Amino acid sequence: MPRAHNGSVEIEYQSFGDDRPEAVLLVNGLGSQMTRWPEAFCEKLAAKGYRAIRLDNRDTGLSTWPADKYSLRDMADDAVAVLDAAGVKQAHIAGVSMGGMIVQRLALDHPGRVLSMTSIMSTTGEASTMQPHPAAAAVLTAPAPDPASDYDAYLAHGISNARIIGSPAHPWTDDEIRNRVVAEYARAFNPPGVARQMAAVRADGDRTEALKGLTLPVVVLHGADDPLLPKAGGEATAAAIPGAELRVVPGMGHDLPPGLYDTFIDAIVAAARRAKPSA
Repeated sequence: MPRAHNGSVEIEYQSFGDDRPEAVLLVNGLGSQMTRWPEAFCEKLAAKGYRAIRLDNRDTGLSTWPADKYSLRDMADDAVAVLDAAGVKQAHIAGVSMGGMIVQRLALDHPGRVLSMTSIMSTTGEASTMQPHPAAAAVLTAPAPDPASDYDAYLAHGISNARIIGSPAHPWTDDEIRNRVVAEYARAFNPPGVARQMAAVRADGDRTEALKGLTLPVVVLHGADDPLLPKAGGEATAAAIPGAELRVVPGMGHDLPPGLYDTFIDAIVAAARRAKPSA
């Protein structure tokens, strides 16, 4: 796959529907590889007429795993490097969870590169909007079993975590989750990267005041049943951005199950279509 370069950092990315006239950059969340935007999802987005570009954030997947601290601004700059490498001057941007924070930072720092934004299951960074339910908080803080010494325990841990934060109205089967955990471990395994990404999220602080200055089309999508970043995060994001549309989805948690592919795509396309007159 191609790679983009931001200084010493290389970012792995993949593009679908390269002949489409408009691009959507898909940015994932904490510790999550670009495969969390599944190929089937990207192909559905391409079928809607958009080039879909997914990437591994730094410290994730096949991108560079830097040992030093970095910021969400650095991660937004990584995303711009991907656009440059892909030959895209302006893009629609969509991010989930930490990825939503990255695309917010991207829209703030590089407004000329962004046509529209979809912020999904994310938040402004204001502290009161980042209070997970206790069981969901443990997903972030409890260390996983060492797969080298107890692979079965590692798989069970991954399945349990997915169940805790998943969408109650659109549950995965155990086999589906197990297959995902197995594939992600085989592709890349970098637990220290999660801590560095979390530090970058904390250091970026509260973006509320800055977000009030955005003028692009924005859709904010959030699950009514999200236990990791409760819907207050989505409500705060939509309230901060002038003209933002808030969509709260009953039965949606903190994941992207196949049953919600169309819901996510409808939100991304709705923001993108509003941008066309000024694109």
